[in-house]
Amino acid sequence: MNINPSVARLALAQALSGANTTVVYATGAIIGHMLAPRPELATLPITMFVVGMAISTLPAGQVARRYGRARAFQLGNLSGVLMGLIASLAIVQGSFALYCLATLLGGAYAAVVLSFRFAAAECVSPEEKPKALSTVLAGGVVGPQLVSATMNAWPPYAYSLTYICSSIVAVLSAIVLRGVKFQTIPPRSGPAVVRPLAPIVRQPQFVVALLCGTVSYLLMNFMMTSAPLAMELCGISRAHSNYGIEMHVIAMYAPSFFTGSLIKRFGESRIIFAGLVLTALAAITGLAGISVSHFWVGLVLLGLGWNFGFLGASALVLKCHAPEDGPRVQSLNDFVVFGAMAVGSFASGSLLTTYGWDWVVGPMLPLVLLAVLSLAWLARVRRSVKTSP
Repeated sequence: MNINPSVARLALAQALSGANTTVVYATGAIIGHMLAPRPELATLPITMFVVGMAISTLPAGQVARRYGRARAFQLGNLSGVLMGLIASLAIVQGSFALYCLATLLGGAYAAVVLSFRFAAAECVSPEEKPKALSTVLAGGVVGPQLVSATMNAWPPYAYSLTYICSSIVAVLSAIVLRGVKFQTIPPRSGPAVVRPLAPIVRQPQFVVALLCGTVSYLLMNFMMTSAPLAMELCGISRAHSNYGIEMHVIAMYAPSFFTGSLIKRFGESRIIFAGLVLTALAAITGLAGISVSHFWVGLVLLGLGWNFGFLGASALVLKCHAPEDGPRVQSLNDFVVFGAMAVGSFASGSLLTTYGWDWVVGPMLPLVLLAVLSLAWLARVRRSVKTSP
């Protein structure tokens, strides 16, 4: 496929903006552990990050629908710049509250960045939408490398320079996005012709897409949130922890170079199922031991599972609505996904500090089973529709 110029720009912007999310997940629990007044609050900064994602998705979708995606992306980049500057200041001042505010803004930025995948799908023909989705997410491979070298560059204030770097990267992302040509959807004539959301969200395939997307992202966030702190509590060096997160992020995004082709060939449901199986294997690996290799292998499997599960679910969402309904339906989908993640990220830290690593990875398996059962239900619904007269 010849990559559409706008899709290529969105992929590059994703590569730059991906540094924001990677830095927060790689350092949030560790910085939280250093600054928090109580150990159980160590993952609160990451929870605030996810809350920022959740509360920003619907407003971002409304801005995109009313004023265009370009305006929504500009606001997202502004949030990213502020996040980096405030987080760096919080680390220097030793302020836990200020750091939580910074990660809240970072979550708003991440919510907008994740909508790049849907914007890319609007730039291509229907049969190329899965490839466009995955091409944009493939850009996430580059982002972590832009900041990994800065994590210990200012020894008195570990990670402070990393967040300054993430602000600069957000500015570069904004510059790249200026050249994107977004699809223009003719405005509706009035509120009376706006299609209600209820019939859309009641579709079996939307229900399953939403559930599987939520489980895939929730469990990835649930395990990854606590992994750096768990490794530190197990006596594993930060260098090994950072490398584990880098491998995890590469596993999250690298398959995107071909995930779209796999979705096109095998269908969304089979790719989602493969992702759920990989996520289950990540949890089983976590239960098997707490050595460096167990953490690394588990994080890689987790990243691969997220890629297949989340991209497959995103592609399924695109089949549930007309183009003009896209921003509303997509923002509602992401709101539910990120809302569930907010609960999971805080619960992850509490379970880790109170009961240990097994209580983080063990509860993942029942949720994977629930998502698998929903796929089986969707397959049964589709068969009944095909056989009905």
